[in-house]
Amino acid sequence: MTIDIAGLGQIVGDSNVLTGKDAEALFTDARKVHFAEALAVVRPASTDEVAAVVRWCVTNDVAISSQGGNTGLSGGAIPWGSGPAVIMSLQRMNQIEKLDPDGWTMTVQAGVLIQTMQEAAVAEHRLFAPDWGARGSATIGGAIATDAGGNNVVRYGNMRDQIMGVEVVMADGEIWNGLRSLRKDSSGYDLKQLFVGSEGTLGIITRAVVKLHQTTPHEQSALAALSSLDDLMDVFALAKDSAGDALTAFELLPEVGIQKVCDTYDLVHPMETRADFYVLIKLGSNRPVTDLLTDFLALAADAGQITDAVVAATPEQEIKLWTLRDELPPTGLYTHHATGIKMDTAVPIARMGEFHNSVREIAAELAPYALTYGFGHVGDGNLHMNVLPMGEADIAKFKSVKPELMRRIDELTFSMGGTLSAEHGVGRDLRDRVVGQKSSVEWKLMRTIKAALDPDNRLNPGVLIPDP
Repeated sequence: MTIDIAGLGQIVGDSNVLTGKDAEALFTDARKVHFAEALAVVRPASTDEVAAVVRWCVTNDVAISSQGGNTGLSGGAIPWGSGPAVIMSLQRMNQIEKLDPDGWTMTVQAGVLIQTMQEAAVAEHRLFAPDWGARGSATIGGAIATDAGGNNVVRYGNMRDQIMGVEVVMADGEIWNGLRSLRKDSSGYDLKQLFVGSEGTLGIITRAVVKLHQTTPHEQSALAALSSLDDLMDVFALAKDSAGDALTAFELLPEVGIQKVCDTYDLVHPMETRADFYVLIKLGSNRPVTDLLTDFLALAADAGQITDAVVAATPEQEIKLWTLRDELPPTGLYTHHATGIKMDTAVPIARMGEFHNSVREIAAELAPYALTYGFGHVGDGNLHMNVLPMGEADIAKFKSVKPELMRRIDELTFSMGGTLSAEHGVGRDLRDRVVGQKSSVEWKLMRTIKAALDPDNRLNPGVLIPDP
């Protein structure tokens, strides 16, 4: 059956229905792993247009994959082979509709960039807290749909903690306006939270009300060399105790990753003392934090937990330190990143070091020729481990052991009470692997909700929820 997409042009304008070469960039995911099988990319400019496109899809029995900045790392915004589909790109819905500094809220359309929200908040002496490397291309709609995390979760929480209200187009084209800005509301189910982390499977988020926080005009970061990975949690506890609420970020960085970033982007390594692992710490407050930071570093050094540290003394030095963290993901560093294993695992924070070492042991046993390195968000237990083949000659043998590698690592994660998806979403990559993480009762509940809100399985089929 041939589907005439001319009706989509009547809704959003012909120039906003992309096919062929015009659609190529949005037909491919950020890691260049998934490639779409879709009729077109549709770019609505309003909630009413989104709803009209959904109704067209209902009439023509077409599935919908909603897409924000297309920065996702789990293949959750790319349709594939399950029948006729369109990609609904929300990038044209990019307006900040209201910034209320007195109410400490911002109301935005789904396609607004995270960095745009950060800058708008600062201009009104407020802070929009979420932050990660893709801030300049990730959109708020996608961030809500995947419950994104990032560097500042240790202080402010995940995206779920920032959302006060949402507007959603449902699977039949009906619009639910839940754009509330109440701090307290116990009048029934918290429906907005159904859509946070739902990855476009229950509805298409079109607008949101988010929390704003107090600005931290005094921010300062330091990179400290760990004496041993075994000292990681003691250093974190010391940072929490000595810095208190000023502790904004606490990141683990490996030497192999830092050196690779420096080589790739022609940067100077910030430390003369070298170690296998470093921690990148940021403090933020409305008062100077230099003394807090230097006191913490002195205590850690006296305890033998760190061997050296550098403190950013200028904004330029701050940027250089955080560039090391932003560029650590393997996508921009290693040729064979797509063949390797990318992890978005979270375990109880006290077991991060144990998890890291156990993954390395599994990889050394099954793929001793591969590079294994980890980095991530110590404060919330989210460790991004990677196992990567380094040369063309290793690819075939790596592919042959990759299923067993993933099985063993998944088994390890579940045994520690962890999750395979902390902030990147389940998408297609983890959909089948995540089965063992939840009980049959939990999956039954999720399938019941999906069937109630999207009975025709029109919204992002094949994503998030594994088959029974």
